[in-house]
Amino acid sequence: MGINLLWLQAQACSGNTMALLNAEGPDLTDFINRYDVNVLYHPSVSPLWGDHVHTLLHDLTTEKTKLDILVIEGSIPLGPNGTGLYNLFADRPIKDIIKELADVADFVVAIGDCATHGGFPAMDPNPTEAVGLQYLNKQHGGLLGKEYHSRAGLPVINLTGCPAHPDWQLQTLMAIAEGLAHFLEFDEYMRPVAFYGTTTHTGCPRNEYYEHKHSVMEYTQQGCLFFEKGCRAPYTQSDCNVRLWNRQSSKTRAGSPCLGCTDIGWPNENYSVEHPFYSREKLTPMREDSRVLPYGIGKVFAYMATPKELENRKKKLSPEVATRK
Repeated sequence: MGINLLWLQAQACSGNTMALLNAEGPDLTDFINRYDVNVLYHPSVSPLWGDHVHTLLHDLTTEKTKLDILVIEGSIPLGPNGTGLYNLFADRPIKDIIKELADVADFVVAIGDCATHGGFPAMDPNPTEAVGLQYLNKQHGGLLGKEYHSRAGLPVINLTGCPAHPDWQLQTLMAIAEGLAHFLEFDEYMRPVAFYGTTTHTGCPRNEYYEHKHSVMEYTQQGCLFFEKGCRAPYTQSDCNVRLWNRQSSKTRAGSPCLGCTDIGWPNENYSVEHPFYSREKLTPMREDSRVLPYGIGKVFAYMATPKELENRKKKLSPEVATRK
């Protein structure tokens, strides 16, 4: 019979859709064909429009057509004053349509920071009253409420990221299609541990500099991006440095600090006027079983024991920076 999937975008930049279209092994077409997925509607790739969309939504909410998977991309604006009129779809506030669809869907998947917890639109002062499906920043609740469970008995499955890696998206949908969703291990925010069970620091090629506390002063230098450039990789849960983007790179491999975009509550919980992007971290994160004094002594000796080869590599600048200096 196939699997019926509906994808809606609310207040979004479409970044997750663009990431999904870059998926490989499998790509989106392979996924659709392998699992006989009937994409009922997607705002970027569907031929449906106008009255046909109205009819589809009616058939789904009245259960004339079964809804197996509901995917939401983008935050849901409740404003102004709780009316939802900031974002209309099919002549109605999209918040109302999403609530109705979530009531009849077997599984609900929030893809990207905006859909999971509000993302950029939900930053203070949150002028559109944006929320995610079950979170507003780190506050549990969101549009559907803390107690929401889909027809299959699960809360919203959250795939954080700005955007979410295409593997995280497709492999989660594949697990649902194979009937394995209830066997997945989730963290406290209902994110699959397979993708969010390690820190972004894992696999970073600059980790040797981190261990010896050697920081870059210029972005083009070799060295750790944590101490002076505000890299949040040691704090952030994701496998970005293991599951590379486009199978080639990541932010830290390209010389840019991790911003922590897979954190629930990002960026509102991490950044402010007083603490902007790339601002320097005050403390190095410690393992839960570490003690302050031994940890501090260890870091001092690690710095003193820096291999000469590491120091020499750190001193090398790109030709452009060398010329400017």
